[in-house]
Amino acid sequence: MNLRQIEVFRAVMLAGSVTDAARLLHVSQPGISRMLAHIELQLGLRLFERMKGRLLPTPEAQALYAEVSEVYGGIRRVSERAEELKSGARLSLRVLASPSTALVAVPRAVAAAGKRISGGQDLPRDAADAREMLSRLTSCEADVAISTIPTDNALLASKQIGHWRLVCVFPTGHALAAKRLLRPRDVLNERLVSFSRDTPQGRIIADWCASSGVEAASSVEVRSGQMACALAACGAGVAIVDDLTARACRTDDLDFRPIVGSPSLDIFALTHQGFAPSVLGKRMVELAAASLKQVVRD
Repeated sequence: MNLRQIEVFRAVMLAGSVTDAARLLHVSQPGISRMLAHIELQLGLRLFERMKGRLLPTPEAQALYAEVSEVYGGIRRVSERAEELKSGARLSLRVLASPSTALVAVPRAVAAAGKRISGGQDLPRDAADAREMLSRLTSCEADVAISTIPTDNALLASKQIGHWRLVCVFPTGHALAAKRLLRPRDVLNERLVSFSRDTPQGRIIADWCASSGVEAASSVEVRSGQMACALAACGAGVAIVDDLTARACRTDDLDFRPIVGSPSLDIFALTHQGFAPSVLGKRMVELAAASLKQVVRD
């Protein structure tokens, strides 16, 4: 029996007559009669006894109906599942994020995705360094990564979704707070909390310092923007960090200012080239891009 035959047989079993089955399926009565006769001929079974306009199912028909009900239930579940997938519900999405985007931008996107999708979706979010991020994406241990570092990995697709730039953070009340914009020398002549040169931030800042013709006088080295901000808030020096981290860490004890001529760098959504993104994956990238714009406006 094909699916159409199953549908007709089920309708006759439920309705009890050809007329009512035709009405249930919105088709003609002769069409139902012909289909029913064809089913009985094909199966070699007498499925119904005709009596005064009614169809009385035989024991064979009742046994067949039990199997048909299971098949029909499976078809219904497939249809329901397709509707859930279309809305993104009950999908799992594994999201990675660079530490600076993991502070505010990506959590906001995850929260927005959760509010817009009904069902039991799973949206974990992990902060990861660049090397770990690429490894987990290429090994299919993650679905989407929001990265402040570009990649030329042939297995990964890269889409630009935002920007970040270098700013200076300092303790509240510092002399630099009197200026709306800082020049490189204003910052680099201060005692500086800097990044280790083997970090992506450290390399970017070192290149920028070299292009500005100023040598930074580093007093403390760190490996994360959050630690740089924490030390600056305690008076250990000023720090050059990305503006996403500066905005997320800004408190009554910490302030920041933009730096004239500091580089503007891209933020990327990374996915595996070998797999098409899910509805939820596409939505996460869109929400992350919107969240990055909102963070800059805040």
